[in-house]
Parts: sequence; structure tokens; C-alpha cells
Amino acid sequence: MAACKVGEFAKSKAGHDKDEIFVIINIEDEYVYLVDGKSRMIEKPKKKKMKHIQVINKVDSELLNKFESNIIPRNEDIKRAIKIYKNSIEN
Repeated sequence: MAACKVGEFAKSKAGHDKDEIFVIINIEDEYVYLVDGKSRMIEKPKKKKMKHIQVINKVDSELLNKFESNIIPRNEDIKRAIKIYKNSIEN
């Protein structure tokens, strides 16, 4: 089972959302709650088993600051963080 933290990026390994990038917003036992700001909003995160995700050991600093301050990030913040991450791996 992958060790993960709130705020980290994760890639889905199974399901209809396979290979999509998400941000982990909550962890409960063997489940994580994932959002991407588009199809999975912060108000209705995707519940997924940890074995069905690949944790990416990258964290957006702005998102991390919000999570540590107990501030719920906006969907726009999530989308921006994922876009920046995707651009960094393409270059």
C-alpha cells in the first residue's frame, strides 16, 4: 500500500478515470478522497482504494499551505496545481 499525505498528487491506476491526475484531500483507512477541480470537485470527491492509485511524491506549496491552515482550497486552485504539475513533467 502506498504511503500518502493530504495534498499530494496521485495518478489513478484503475477505473474509468485511469491515468488521470488528482490531488488527495482526505485519507480514511484504505481509502483516499481525490479531486481534480473539473469532473471531481472539492464538494464531491472521488473515493478510491489506495491500491488503485499511484502516489506522486509532489505537493503544490500553495495547496499544502491551505491544507495545513485548515482552509479548503477552491476548485480553481486544484485545477491550477494539476496544470502546473502536468506542464512540469512534459518539459
